Amino acid sequence: MTRVAAAQLAAGTDVAANLETCVRMIDAAASDGAELLVLPEFCNHLSWYTDRSHARRMACRLGDSFLTAVAERAARHRMYVKIGVTLARAEGRTTATSLLYGPDGSLLGESDKQILMGAENDHLDRGDTDSEVVDTPLGRLGLYACMEGVICEVPRSLAVRGAQVLLNSLNSFATDEASLHIPVRAAENKVWVIAANKVGPLLPEDQLPAIAAKLGVPADRLHGAGESQIVAPDGTTVAKAPPSGEALVVADIDIRRADDKHRPDGTDLLAARRPRLYSPLLTAASPVRTAAAAQSQRVAVTLPDTDLIAETAAAGAQLIVVPESLSQPLAVTAVVAALRGSRAYAVLTVGSGGSHVGLLVNSEGVRGRQAQLHRTRRYPWLTELGSRLEVFETPWARLALVIGDDALFPETFRLAALADADVVAVAHTPAEPWEHRLGLPERAAENRLNIVAAGLDPAGGLAAAVYALSPDFTLWTPWQGPFTGVISHPEVSAAPPGADRLIATVRPAQAINRRVSRGTDLVAGRPPAATAALTRESVTATTEPELP
Repeated sequence: MTRVAAAQLAAGTDVAANLETCVRMIDAAASDGAELLVLPEFCNHLSWYTDRSHARRMACRLGDSFLTAVAERAARHRMYVKIGVTLARAEGRTTATSLLYGPDGSLLGESDKQILMGAENDHLDRGDTDSEVVDTPLGRLGLYACMEGVICEVPRSLAVRGAQVLLNSLNSFATDEASLHIPVRAAENKVWVIAANKVGPLLPEDQLPAIAAKLGVPADRLHGAGESQIVAPDGTTVAKAPPSGEALVVADIDIRRADDKHRPDGTDLLAARRPRLYSPLLTAASPVRTAAAAQSQRVAVTLPDTDLIAETAAAGAQLIVVPESLSQPLAVTAVVAALRGSRAYAVLTVGSGGSHVGLLVNSEGVRGRQAQLHRTRRYPWLTELGSRLEVFETPWARLALVIGDDALFPETFRLAALADADVVAVAHTPAEPWEHRLGLPERAAENRLNIVAAGLDPAGGLAAAVYALSPDFTLWTPWQGPFTGVISHPEVSAAPPGADRLIATVRPAQAINRRVSRGTDLVAGRPPAATAALTRESVTATTEPELP
């Protein structure tokens, strides 16, 4: 077992005071026996500057007194220490950089942040190389920071390149960092995540009231949201700090757990990826909307029953998704008949030869087909895979179908976003708690997609949820409701136990808005270096040849 820690702290504009806090937290972690400590992002100075020259003046330099003190403390305690700072680079570049110091005080790794958030784009330069995986006696450590964990590419790149433990330094006031973006990166990649967030004001205290009033948010919502945490490879948080106040979270972890990438059916989730299929992620431009989608639309999930489908269509649902149910498949003709007299579409699945196919059906017949894209061990007969993700036009939205175990792969939904989908219908069989609790909400959040998910639980009951995009999303713009600290987490409607159907509302038109803040677009801003890694075959210890 390895004892690891995450330090939660406040840092302002006084660099000397910030250093004293960092050193004190390193000492506290050493007193608790930690071998590895993660400190937050921007430990040297608030990420708020008057201009680029101010940011550069306040930035650290490799070997300066600030970083030397951190390195010396790491050596004193024979500890690995990861810290986030601004760093003055050559040729006038100033970066937000993760630095990893080893037990002898040497600099073992450094990674410049590839995705900057809001005003960071005004004062800092984004990294143009992929984040580093550092091989140490403890294990393989991946470095990333804050906004890099709000979308999938950087953590995914670290995982496919062999990282066992992801070290995330944050500077965030978003409450959905702790509830969603941090733990999902552990679960979807089956790695450990150690995340250290800030507390206290994230803006200069003398300017905070005016800035808060201009934004129309309470001043305390511009404080670091805390909840630093350590997350296991199944997405379970094993230690968490409170939302406010300086804290140190410590846990003993078995790093080798991250070497097991298998789902309960035996599928290795990284080896089952299809990197060649993901090439549009590297080359496709963010699409430009040509036709407006509906502001809202009623959607539904039902058990595989044609009478229920007919009743639900009559009730006004325009999309009805049926769980994957190959053992008792519905007849397509019966579904077409159930939709007669309505304008509703239904999504169901069929097994055909060596393929698993999703069908988009309305009262006129089959309107679209989507073959499953990834082979998994759950269906050993599945030999004929789809070659691309299709998007289908409906009168109210552009719709993608995600079939079966394709729902496990964040790359699938990235492809849907790049194909300009508004809504994704998911017909699958969830096997682990994280898939509905973390996976599908994150797919909605990081891609700005409405998701209608239909599955069956082990007892044959309905496991269903609808993830609807909120109109309150872009920061620095007026919100319709009070700002609660939640930024990108979708609104979730889940079927209660014993239900035979779920009816809810999605907001297709909201899918066009992917700009979380000024200069930060969740889809167009995906980092080229990390994205390139997703189009190459995995290089983890459990790598198997890519399936065709």
